[in-house]
Amino acid sequence: MNNEHKKGFYFKQYEAPFQSPFEKLFGIFKELITHTSGDFDEAISWLRELDVEYKLTTPEYTIDDFIEDLKKKGYIREEFKEDGTSGGIGITAKTERAIRQSALDQIFGNIKKSATGNHKTKHAGNGDEHTGELREFQFGDGLERISLTESLKNAQINNGVDDFMLTEQDLVVEETQFKAQMSTVLMIDISHSMILYGEDRITPAKKVAMALAELITTRYPKDTLDILVFGNDAWTIPIRDLPYLKVGPYHTNTVAGLQLAMDLLRRKRNTNKQIFMITDGKPSCVREKNGDYYMNSNGLDEYIVDKCYNQAQQARKLHIPITTFMIANDPYLQKFVNRFTEANQGKAFYTGLKGLGEMIFEDYETNRKKKIK
Repeated sequence: MNNEHKKGFYFKQYEAPFQSPFEKLFGIFKELITHTSGDFDEAISWLRELDVEYKLTTPEYTIDDFIEDLKKKGYIREEFKEDGTSGGIGITAKTERAIRQSALDQIFGNIKKSATGNHKTKHAGNGDEHTGELREFQFGDGLERISLTESLKNAQINNGVDDFMLTEQDLVVEETQFKAQMSTVLMIDISHSMILYGEDRITPAKKVAMALAELITTRYPKDTLDILVFGNDAWTIPIRDLPYLKVGPYHTNTVAGLQLAMDLLRRKRNTNKQIFMITDGKPSCVREKNGDYYMNSNGLDEYIVDKCYNQAQQARKLHIPITTFMIANDPYLQKFVNRFTEANQGKAFYTGLKGLGEMIFEDYETNRKKKIK
C-alpha cells in the first residue's frame, strides 16, 4: 500500500532550540537586572548563586567568561566617578533595549502573529494604507491615489488596444485607510505598598511599561507614550530609566499623577488620548496649594478621594478615558475604583499580577481601533 500521500501528525519528544552558553546566561541576566533595578553587581551575585544550585555554567564557560562577553558585546561598561576613580559596572543603552525587547516578547508575544503596521480606524479617507477597495476617480483625488494597473485595464477595455487612450472616465482610485494616532500616559504607583507583604509588585509593573514602550516605538511609531510615576508627588521618567525604577517610602498621591497626566495629554495634537493607571493601593496623599502635604493612610479619607473623583470628571470633560488596573482585592478599594471609573466613564480591571500585561495590550489595541470622543 502506498503511504506517500497520507496526512496526519507526527509526534516527537520536544527539543529545545539551541542556545549558546552566552545566550543561555544572558536570558537569565536580563531577568535579574530588571529585579535589581539595574544593579549589575547584585544581579551577578544572584547569577552566581543560581549557577551553584542549577549548574548553569561549565569549566569551559564560566560566569567570568560571561562578564567578559558582556563587555565585548557592549552590554556593560565601566563607570567612573568625578574624581576619576572606578564607579563600578553599569549597563548600557544596548542592554536597556534588550530588556525592553525581552519584556515585549514575554508579555505581548502574541502580537507576532498579527499583521504589522499601524492600527486602523473604521473610517476610509486620506491615509497611507491601502484597503484594496476601488472606486471611480473624483475631482479632488490626488494623483498618487490612482491605481495605474486598474486604470490602464479600463482604458484597454473601453478604447481598445490599437487606438489606446486614457481618459478621466478610465481612472480608478484605490481607497486608503485613515490611521488614527493614540497618545497614552502610563501611570505607575511607586508607593511603599508596591513591595509590602512579601510581594514584589513593582517589577511586573516595570515589565509592562517596558513592553508597552517597545511595542509603541517599534510597531506604532506615530503614537506617543509618556510614563510617569507617583508617590507623594508625580514626575515623568524617560523610557531608558525604566529598568532602574524603584519603590520609595511614599504615600499615594493619585491626584498629582492624574493632574500631570492630563497636562501631558493637553499638549498632544491628536484627538485620541488615554490614561492607563497601575496601582495597588488607596489614595492617601494630596498636596495643598501652600505646598504642604495632607496624608492619611487610615481607610479612605473622604477629602482625598473627593479630589480623585474631581480629577476623573475633569478627564472626562477633556475626552480622556482612564483605565485603572487595580492590583488589590479589598472590597472597600474596589468600591472606590468603581465610583472613580463611573465619574470618568472609563474602565477598571481588578487583577493580580498574572495577566496584567496581556490585559493592557488588549485594551490598548481596542482603544486604538476606535475614535475616542
